[in-house]
Amino acid sequence: MALSTSAIARQAAYKWGAASLFASLGTILLALGFEHIGGHEPCQLCLQQRYAYYLAIPALFLALVFIGMEKYNTAITLFSITALAFLANAGLGTYHAGIEWEFWDGPATCAAGTLQPLSTNGMGVLQSLGTPDGASCGLATWRFLGLSFAGWNVVISIALTMGSLKAAFASAGLRPIQSRP
Repeated sequence: MALSTSAIARQAAYKWGAASLFASLGTILLALGFEHIGGHEPCQLCLQQRYAYYLAIPALFLALVFIGMEKYNTAITLFSITALAFLANAGLGTYHAGIEWEFWDGPATCAAGTLQPLSTNGMGVLQSLGTPDGASCGLATWRFLGLSFAGWNVVISIALTMGSLKAAFASAGLRPIQSRP
């Protein structure tokens, strides 16, 4: 039996999935806004922490579509993959925040450098290709309530992990009970 749009929207799985989708979309748009409008230059680890969002946004959208199609096993799989991506992202954000707090050293690819046009930096094109570009991973350029971008990414990623898991478990409750012969 096909469900109406309003019946689908009232389901807990759909609500948790939609909340996770919109929170993911809002977070990545905020990060891009800080970069392109606010002028905060992301480091290599900052850019890597965006991958989970780039994976999750279409996956969450598809999971919601599959809930509407009553393909709950596929939706559960997509919600679970999203939860794992955000859990891994929380780990990467924790690693990044630890570098900022000088708990451990960061990778060599996160050395500080400045982005300059090739024609004005006084070096030839081939020489400038070997210099690191981007912000330093160990330098927090912004903090709010004591947390940097990486720290807030940990908090948001944990919340999105929980939201995706709630959607997965709620989807599991929607599957029809199959009788055994």
